[in-house]
Amino acid sequence: MDVLVTGGAGFIGSALVRHLLDESDCRVVTVDKLTYAANPLTMAELSDHPRHVLEQVDIAEGGALAALFERHRPDRVIHLAAESHVDRSIDAPADFIRTNIEGTFRLLEAARTYWEGLAGPRREAFRLVHVSTDEVYGSLGSDGLFSETSPYAPNSPYAASKASADHLAAAWHATYGLPVIVTNCTNNYGPRQFPEKFIPLFILNGAAGLSLPLYGDGLNVRDWLYVDDHARALALVAARALPGSHYMIGGDAERTNEEVARAICAQLDEALPDSPHRPHARLIAPVADRPGHDRRYGADFSRLTADLGWRPTETFTSGLARTVRWYLDNPDWCAACGGGARQRRGLGAIR
Repeated sequence: MDVLVTGGAGFIGSALVRHLLDESDCRVVTVDKLTYAANPLTMAELSDHPRHVLEQVDIAEGGALAALFERHRPDRVIHLAAESHVDRSIDAPADFIRTNIEGTFRLLEAARTYWEGLAGPRREAFRLVHVSTDEVYGSLGSDGLFSETSPYAPNSPYAASKASADHLAAAWHATYGLPVIVTNCTNNYGPRQFPEKFIPLFILNGAAGLSLPLYGDGLNVRDWLYVDDHARALALVAARALPGSHYMIGGDAERTNEEVARAICAQLDEALPDSPHRPHARLIAPVADRPGHDRRYGADFSRLTADLGWRPTETFTSGLARTVRWYLDNPDWCAACGGGARQRRGLGAIR
């Protein structure tokens, strides 16, 4: 089986690519524009794998996508390519409109043309998994969880662009019959996440004795999903879910941002007993809240458990310990992020 993974050089995408190569005998085609968030060392780990191919393509370029489908003839497409950083979407929304909306449209059209040219079992077996976020649903109150039937209410340019992409994916299934499956996940964390994001930002800032900028009162709540658990879920959905289905994917690990910050500091205190910056919690510094900052997210993933038997295997405590250790043990990867060092000094990014 050939699987085409868009955004496969990114954080979640590369975890999925590694999972597919390690846990199956499929051939994987990574399609990625290789923007600032695609660390070259991540792809270097896969450069000699006999069942992996990297194609540097912008998904908003329809002609290039069509050529990819004809060249590689995939059986599955898992679509992760996206601009994903909320702070950047506030400053430069046009990039998010182009990649997340236009890019998804171009991919759906290229996939539809290709799928319509298939026949027999290959046509029946083809699937396209569109990967999205819980941010499309807006903000939860103090109780309850998002589910597959929750109304869309995006509050940031990023969330609005992903909501638009979700609707396009669902419409291409309803209108054209394209066998699409939509997933919406909670906040991912783990090794190889670009250092502008909350958890790696705080790990690297804290280890360096830099300020840990925490938005607002620190009481915004997110559910945290370890990236390898997410990769397992996506592979399972691509293999077994029915066309037109929709699944929430969560980590069953809600925490306030302050709780996450203090947990990171505690892990750093333990991992770096001789650090002059201990206790690292004294580096936490509240900063002005960002515009449109949703108060709480949480996901009911019981449908995925009932239908396909998936549950997260990593707890937040164990996953965070693995994540902190990985960043401390991989300074070369962090240095290769280039502009990430400037981002670590300047952003208190939550997602």
